Amino acid sequence: MNSEHPESAPAGAGSGVVQMPVPKYREREALQAPGIPVAVGCLLLLAAGAAAVVAGVSASAQPSAPLIAAGAVLAVAAVLGAAGLTVVAPNQARVLQFLGRYVGTVRADGLRWVNPLTTRNAVSTRIRNHETSVLKVNDAGGSPIEIAAVVVWQVEDTARAVFEVDDFVQFVSIQTETAVRHIANNYVYDAPSERVKSLRDNAEEITERLSAEISERVESAGVRIVESRFTHLAYAQEIAQAMLQRQQAGAIVAARQQIVEGAVGMVDAALQRLAERDVVDLDEERKATMVSNLLVVLCSDRPANPVVNAGSLYQ
Repeated sequence: MNSEHPESAPAGAGSGVVQMPVPKYREREALQAPGIPVAVGCLLLLAAGAAAVVAGVSASAQPSAPLIAAGAVLAVAAVLGAAGLTVVAPNQARVLQFLGRYVGTVRADGLRWVNPLTTRNAVSTRIRNHETSVLKVNDAGGSPIEIAAVVVWQVEDTARAVFEVDDFVQFVSIQTETAVRHIANNYVYDAPSERVKSLRDNAEEITERLSAEISERVESAGVRIVESRFTHLAYAQEIAQAMLQRQQAGAIVAARQQIVEGAVGMVDAALQRLAERDVVDLDEERKATMVSNLLVVLCSDRPANPVVNAGSLYQ
């Protein structure tokens, strides 16, 4: 019985990413038997048929037509039975068709026997890698970036892989590149703040979404996505230098901000300790002068050259 379903509703509806038709075929186990006993039986039938033909031909009086016919029937039965033997390699499946209709899949490795009138397509179920080429796309901020990813995948449903798409390997390749472009368009390369997700700072979380999107796209082909990772991520060459200067400027500003905050804390602590220990009595003007001098010394990017005041604070 064929596993066709007439309904066709979009898979992944509501995800906002992609809509694929519901697969019409689902993998099921084919009728099969161990191949070694069948092979031995076919050899015995062939031997018996050959013996019957030889005995019929070598009859003393005249050839025995019934004996020859029986031998021929046994030989034909042996040949037809042997035609159903098929070898299945490890991590490989055989998709069976009878008169154009899908009748099941053989996944058990070794020598198996199936209907000799079926056609058998070999489908590898091994784990595979697909690495996209370096794609130039625009991120969410409109900046051109270069991005590439590697996807680990495996055929999970051989019926869908064979009958739902023309070439499931090419289908995975194209859908992977489409998903990578879509993900890159939805995130910025470098976020201005930690509250905004970016491709560079939130790669783990974004690759999980990439895996989910690719899974939705290739589900109709019976493919399971094991993992996906970015292998290349950078600004495009035409803006790489300008973006590097912007990153350097941001790093300098962040470092200066941290230095200033630390210097203000040190000056405040120094004034508090001087006041608590009554080391010197400073008016507001001298406090301002002291704060200014300390901040210059602490925040300067060059070593300070102190000038010793030989007089009083007011000279």
